[in-house]
Amino acid sequence: MGVTVRQKEKGRGKPWWVFIAHNGKRKSVKVGDKAAAEALASKLRERLKAGELQLAPQKKVPTFGEYARKWLATYGETHLKYSTLKSYEGILNLHLERFKDRPLDHITRSELRELIYEKLKAGLAPNTVRNIKAMVSAVMSHALDGDGLISANPVSRLGRLIKGKERKADVNPLTRDEARDFLKTVQDHYPRYYPFFLCALRTGMRLGELLALEWGDIDFRGGFIEVRRAYTKGGITTPKNGKTRRIDMSRQLADTLKALQAERKKEALRKGWREVPDLVFVNEEGRMINSFNLRPRIFHRALEKAGLRRIRIHDLRHTFASLLIQNGESLAYVKDQLGHHSIQITVDTYGHLVPGANRQAVDRLDDDFQLLAAPQAGCR
Repeated sequence: MGVTVRQKEKGRGKPWWVFIAHNGKRKSVKVGDKAAAEALASKLRERLKAGELQLAPQKKVPTFGEYARKWLATYGETHLKYSTLKSYEGILNLHLERFKDRPLDHITRSELRELIYEKLKAGLAPNTVRNIKAMVSAVMSHALDGDGLISANPVSRLGRLIKGKERKADVNPLTRDEARDFLKTVQDHYPRYYPFFLCALRTGMRLGELLALEWGDIDFRGGFIEVRRAYTKGGITTPKNGKTRRIDMSRQLADTLKALQAERKKEALRKGWREVPDLVFVNEEGRMINSFNLRPRIFHRALEKAGLRRIRIHDLRHTFASLLIQNGESLAYVKDQLGHHSIQITVDTYGHLVPGANRQAVDRLDDDFQLLAAPQAGCR
């Protein structure tokens, strides 16, 4: 019972709140800075003491399951990418069963901490656990700032508990010769998919971006491809960072895609399709390629026939980046071509591949200390 002042989220510039608890009822008011909050709190204490303040009945706090489903159906449907929405729906059903019937304000920080530890111990990948935490945090933030149903977000700053492996540990690119052998094998044994894999190795596009690529995205005159969409989890959405990007197109890739476009028109006539598919890469029926069939039936078999190790299709993206770096291209250029959100992601992922980076670093020490290192005349 009483009036207290604090921040829901600590930090400079974050708003201050006044919390009132009286006769079993609670209310919170966002004020602004600390001084204003303290001044209001002082007045409210005087009114409470004089019996002049009556609080309206508190809103009934819904369960986490009720609120999360409503949040997904409203905010999620209008603000989240399709892939993120489906991911969050899966998380709610698979990982948050214990909280479904609990009122939002009864879920504690310690319980959420234990959830994170439990999922990590069960062997879930750090990124998966991070997504679970992100989903709960988004729901709780909306309940806090949007509806005022809770006084603080219990998930805040728990992301520090999830330690992920270094980005470069996931990089397994092909060498230049291996990439050449792979493409030759695909051309010999699976010629229909040669343009697809050449595009992957010459642009670094993600699998979903390749599957959703349309002829209208290719500018043969300008020599670039505009990545506008991606296929993921059963739907077409925006690229990963929600932004389109332009990728420079090599002459070999441009010539290959032009030949594919001419062949596609002939195929449409030969097979009686009503029109040429908008998609650049299609199966024998003119529909989008099934990625689940592509991996084992084409990609893995081509690697085996070429005598290469088993890698992921995503490693073709890493191959593109690593070959650019070996050619002396800057990390800034690689960032733009790959569509990374920040240069730090590019540095963390590929910085160790920059040729001679460490050697140049130690050589620069010689420049700084040249006079000290040089032998002096007459010294023994």
